[in-house]
Amino acid sequence: MCGTQIACQGTTADNRGMTAFSTLPLAPAVLANLTQLGYDQMTPIQAASLPVSLAGTDLIAQAQTGSGKTAAFGLALLAKLNPRWFAVQAMVLCPTRELADQVAVEIRRLARAQDNIKVVTLCGGIALRGQRASLENGAHIVVGTPGRIMDHLERGYLTLEGLSTLVLDEADRMLDMGFFDDIAKVAKQCPPERQTLLFSATYPEGIEKLSKQFMRNPQRIEVAAPKTESLIEQRFYEVTRQTRLHVVGQLLRHFRPVSTLAFCNTKQQCKDLVTLLQSEGFYALALYGELEQRERDQVLAQFANRSCSVLVATDVASRGLDISQLEAVINVDITPDPEVHVHRIGRTGRAGETGLALSLASMPEMGAVGKIEQYQNKPSTWHKLDELTPTGKGPLLPPMMTVQILGGRKEKIRPGDVLGALTSDEGGPAYTREQIGKIQVTEFCTFVAVAREVGPAACAKLNAGKVKGKSVRARLMTVATQSLE
Repeated sequence: MCGTQIACQGTTADNRGMTAFSTLPLAPAVLANLTQLGYDQMTPIQAASLPVSLAGTDLIAQAQTGSGKTAAFGLALLAKLNPRWFAVQAMVLCPTRELADQVAVEIRRLARAQDNIKVVTLCGGIALRGQRASLENGAHIVVGTPGRIMDHLERGYLTLEGLSTLVLDEADRMLDMGFFDDIAKVAKQCPPERQTLLFSATYPEGIEKLSKQFMRNPQRIEVAAPKTESLIEQRFYEVTRQTRLHVVGQLLRHFRPVSTLAFCNTKQQCKDLVTLLQSEGFYALALYGELEQRERDQVLAQFANRSCSVLVATDVASRGLDISQLEAVINVDITPDPEVHVHRIGRTGRAGETGLALSLASMPEMGAVGKIEQYQNKPSTWHKLDELTPTGKGPLLPPMMTVQILGGRKEKIRPGDVLGALTSDEGGPAYTREQIGKIQVTEFCTFVAVAREVGPAACAKLNAGKVKGKSVRARLMTVATQSLE
């Protein structure tokens, strides 16, 4: 419920009544861009929140990850922007760099209909000097994590006098990570007459505290989570402490998912499982909080482009990761929080695809399983371990390999430049579009997925040829494994 000091209205939306973007007061060029991007109908969160946010009202929107909230706040902040005024007019705070990068990419896509909108990402793990230079060159929108935003504010590199929109994305996650004080300091440096848009998957006490301190009569909207029972098949397996990690390999050999996200409750469990899986010939990588940013970028790039079969992660990866076509989620450890369990398994079975959620539980974890049953209002479906027999022929190999190019946005490299270099006759054989997968351009490097059978040759072609008219250095990224190819 909203606090008594807040004038708010609660609205619950569901998957019915999807509405065309043309019903919104958006410029024709913006609507045309949305059509080009494939945005035909608004999702429930967009339909519920955009009329409110476009009217300039403060908003608290409760919706699950993957519901289309980035476009919901992105279109609202872009509508108020003056492209000819090079001042920071909008800022989006995110809990992690991965989410900040995704939000920045999406806002750039939404802003294609407007002239020369500059979006700058401010996150840890990247030198302050380069970020300062980007700010000095002029920025309309800043997307970043609270800690790094605070660094720039304290050093005077970032000024917010012209800010008209403040967005708190995945606010509950930021509170979980201890960012309340940083958010408070940032909000106090924003003009009081700004619009504040807060998006959160859940509504803990801290959200109400934030809204009371920093929002003006917000309207609250709650969008019901889509029903996914028919899309995600949940299976539980009873294990012991000694057998738990080995069962993960059995699951992978039986179901043979192309892409699997395996959740562990601790960093050490992640490390132990990856070591075991790699020794068994699986292409597995680990993601946890203490990784250096360069390592995190490389791990996520390889998993997202299907060069790595298994990503073993702590719950730092349970929200905000843009991983499409995720066939399976494995709960290696049962989380004590049933809401986290739902977030975990919700990474699969998206966009109308079916998904598989496999959970391993030992006797001490049965109480947590009971909480999950109560939360989901349905009993668990248990299966026996002796049902797990290897299927298919040979090892479980990812379909793609990743080539890393030393050069990114700083060198003005675009995905089309890389695609052109690989499909041209220069430097080696021309590859077809079907042999080239996801191309991800970051600040200083570019990751390109190529079909496994042409990986080494494609890397050699990039080194021998040119990208954007210039020679580049490229290397083939490999996952450490006792390969059984």
